[in-house]
Amino acid sequence: MRILLTWLVFSHLLHADERYEFERPLMGTLFRIQTYAPSQEVAQKASMAAFAEAEAINEVASDYIADSELLQLSKKPTHQPIVVSMRLFCLLEQARHMAVLTDGAFDPTLGPLTKIWRESRRRQKMPAAEMIQQARESSGYRLLALDASKRTITLKASGMRLDLGGIAKGQAADAMLAIFFQHQLRRTSITAGGDVRMGDPPPGQKGWTIGVRALGNDMEETTLTLSDCAVSTSGDLQQAVKIDGVRYAHIIDPQTGLGLSRPVAATVIAPTAAQSDALATACCVLMPEQARALICKIPGCTLRLPDPATESGR
Repeated sequence: MRILLTWLVFSHLLHADERYEFERPLMGTLFRIQTYAPSQEVAQKASMAAFAEAEAINEVASDYIADSELLQLSKKPTHQPIVVSMRLFCLLEQARHMAVLTDGAFDPTLGPLTKIWRESRRRQKMPAAEMIQQARESSGYRLLALDASKRTITLKASGMRLDLGGIAKGQAADAMLAIFFQHQLRRTSITAGGDVRMGDPPPGQKGWTIGVRALGNDMEETTLTLSDCAVSTSGDLQQAVKIDGVRYAHIIDPQTGLGLSRPVAATVIAPTAAQSDALATACCVLMPEQARALICKIPGCTLRLPDPATESGR
């Protein structure tokens, strides 16, 4: 019996999963896969399929690729239902749901404002008030109608331009992890810029160790141990610009049409990366008490704000 047990332990060690990592630049950032698999061949096959899925999402949903299906929508007639691919419809349906949930603090219809603000950041010059006002009139999630039965999108105002930048990376991370689950590789973590989507913990561990930039301090990191969830951090630590002496974030305030001009940062833990990605943006837009109230209404979500005393959630 002792010999049999020794052989079983030895056999298990011989066939224990090993750690494999894969990286690829995508969506303007670096996507990183960490997975435990019985062989490199198995891990690589899953990673190639996962990256292919993320590339497919980017091709239809990017607002940087001129001929993407998402941007082509802005050229379609208004008040007319447009049939879109199932992939894009699902992405937009999820994005609009998050817009409704956050009452527009996250909003996938801010494309007109995003376009103007990118140019302003590049030139370091404030946009004309008339341009902002016109773009605001073409924005607002209530102007985006979806019909699931017909798989159609209707834009209800002229000049509309959709932007999934605040959720697409999370959506891609969720889709990539789903691919690994299909390959029976549940001990996997997907990092997409500031978003991390995790499956089961690594062997012998309670969870994945995730480094989170200490909010309000760009020199320190705190660590979280998590599994079977997602975590996203959003803020102005890296993407900010000074114009006329005022520091603006890349995150747009729907109320002004400009980048947020107050220090902002939020880390959200949620069941999926699409949720954590969109909610992290929303919690930067909202004032702290509003952000805490929002997160407390969403099961499985936790919020971390710059002041440790304001940490909230459940």
